[in-house]
Amino acid sequence: MMEALLLYLFVAGALAGALTMLVARHPMRVALALIATMLSLACLYAELGVHVIAVFQVLIYVGAVMVFMVFVIMLLDTRDASFVQRYSALLLPGVLVAVLLAGALGVLLAQHYVTPPHAAVTADFRLQSFSAAFLRDYWLHFELTSVLLLVAVIAAVAVIKGRGERDG
Repeated sequence: MMEALLLYLFVAGALAGALTMLVARHPMRVALALIATMLSLACLYAELGVHVIAVFQVLIYVGAVMVFMVFVIMLLDTRDASFVQRYSALLLPGVLVAVLLAGALGVLLAQHYVTPPHAAVTADFRLQSFSAAFLRDYWLHFELTSVLLLVAVIAAVAVIKGRGERDG
């Protein structure tokens, strides 16, 4: 009973942080909402018994990536007039789409529990089959993503150095 209550609490925290990321205008508020979302996800992973992923979530994403993102946000010019408005102009359409998606998810879940799932869909998930498929089919995508992140970091440093030379 307590595990289910904690699970729902962490899910609500992750959803609240994600919704705050969508509607906030100021970059620092968005970053803090992303940190809250990632911490809620780490708590979810820990509650589900995947403690290694929970620790990686906190150390890598919250600890390293978010520190880097907050550092970049602090280098931004937050005196920009676009940050004065508290919420985005896309708040109402975003809420409408979220309600429609939640309704569609509710209909799908209701259909799933009313009719039994097909035997082909309920294939057993094993870590060994996932690892084999990842290393066989998706290793190149993973490596290309790491190269793309490296290029993004180099570009951010180049932009910051270029801005410093123009200001000085």
